[in-house]
This record gives sequence, structure tokens and C-alpha cells, in this order.
Amino acid sequence: MAADQLSLVFGALADPIRRAILTRLTQGGATVAEIAAPFSVSQPAISRHLKVLEQAGLISRTRRATARLSHLDAEPLRAVTTWLARYQRFWDESHERLDELLAALQGEGTDESGRDNAVLAKGTDDG
Repeated sequence: MAADQLSLVFGALADPIRRAILTRLTQGGATVAEIAAPFSVSQPAISRHLKVLEQAGLISRTRRATARLSHLDAEPLRAVTTWLARYQRFWDESHERLDELLAALQGEGTDESGRDNAVLAKGTDDG
């Protein structure tokens, strides 16, 4: 996926109404009126959202008699998922390193019986 296309998809996904529209379209094609029904925005506003989604390649539009149906095209989402997977690996590796550090620090802070040395040291100062 080209960087420009990736930016268009992320830009389209940035709006909660557009994300909700995509969720609705997972159920099948719908007209502007059907898509607009659950929202408190005008049909022209929904049409503008659909245009952004179409430019990002996330939907396609067809005619059925006098109505225009919008359909989900999820392929750009697959490309975004692939792009994001690189960062998933980064975070997984970072969490593994953090887990190793935490285990090492916890190992330093306990004696052979598993008791916390900081608590043991504090207890001896009171006496």
C-alpha cells in the first residue's frame, strides 16, 4: 500500500462516524438514508463521509434503480493491518524485555526464602 493510500485510510478511520459506517456496511450494502438513520447528522453530511471512505478505497458505490448503494471494501484494512503488524512485533519484544527486567529486579529484591529484602531490612532497623 502506498504511503498516500495509507494516509487516506488512516484519515478516513480517524472519524467515529466513518468507523460506525464501516461497521454498518459489514452487514451488506446500504443506501445513504439507511446509513444515516442511526446518526443525528444530515444525509448530506453522511454523503460527505461516504465520499471520504470511497476516496480511501474503503467502500465502493453502485446504482440500484434510483438508489446508490455503498458496499464495504475491506482490502485496504488488510494492508493497514499488515503495516501495523510491524509495530505489534516491536511492542511484543519491548514487553518481553520489560518482563525480563522485572523478573531480574524481583530476583534481586528477595532472599532464598522468597521474602522481600527491603521489608527484612526495615524490620531490623526498628529493634
